[in-house]
Amino acid sequence: MREVVKHLSEVNELDELKLAKPFLKWAGGKTQLLTSLQCYIPNSFVKYIEPFIGGGAFFFSLNHPNSIIADLNEELIITYGQVKDNVYSLIDILENYENNEESYYKIRALSTSKLSECERAARIIYLNKTCFNGLFRVNKKGEFNVPYGKRIGTFLNRENLIRASKYMEHTEILNLDYKETLKRFAQKGDFIFLDPPYQPIGGFSDFKRYTIDYFGENEQIELASLFKELVNMGCYVILTNSDVPFIVDLYKDFQIEIVETKRMISSNANTRLGKDIIVLGGL
Repeated sequence: MREVVKHLSEVNELDELKLAKPFLKWAGGKTQLLTSLQCYIPNSFVKYIEPFIGGGAFFFSLNHPNSIIADLNEELIITYGQVKDNVYSLIDILENYENNEESYYKIRALSTSKLSECERAARIIYLNKTCFNGLFRVNKKGEFNVPYGKRIGTFLNRENLIRASKYMEHTEILNLDYKETLKRFAQKGDFIFLDPPYQPIGGFSDFKRYTIDYFGENEQIELASLFKELVNMGCYVILTNSDVPFIVDLYKDFQIEIVETKRMISSNANTRLGKDIIVLGGL
């Protein structure tokens, strides 16, 4: 296996880049896995691609200047784009919101078709920071339906939004399916992180929790096939998923690491213990 090391920031990098953190909490977020994932970052690579961006914990930890991030969730990608290109107007809107139950349901009920992209992004950040358990979940009509979380404290972190905006200055942000993203942009020498909707262990997959689309066994098989194509192309690829026999068998020809995690969906943290796998290809 090719030698890999942690990608550490240079001492003289701007604090805004080093300190930028995810500005959204996302179902299936990778904060818990960062220490493990960082052990497998290549010494060098051409560009970084993450086509299931979600909350972007791994993306924000890299400090790599040439990145492409994508997701099929339009609201999510609009929010990333506005943080990147319009962060001060976004902050202005958020400063006028209040963290209380009445305001929450009023903002949740807003029709996105009547909002500007900046207003849509502000709405998503506000709802994400004030809703129950920090979830993004929609119903079959694609409407955000998470109840108010009754959290105490501020929902607006101005400094981190500004840092994230500067961090993403050279990042390409796309509202595309993962297959289209990789087909158009993946090249030899790229580093690709695949964090797909997990194969469900219980009743729900992560994908069902934040989009109206579905990611089932056939989609997992397609993804595994593309994983192999990327490795054969000369890309460095890391994939995460749940530790279930079906998924493990799909990647049996590659190195697999198993990491214990907690599921951040149930209200009782003591009942959410689980295991994730990290699949390594081309490293």
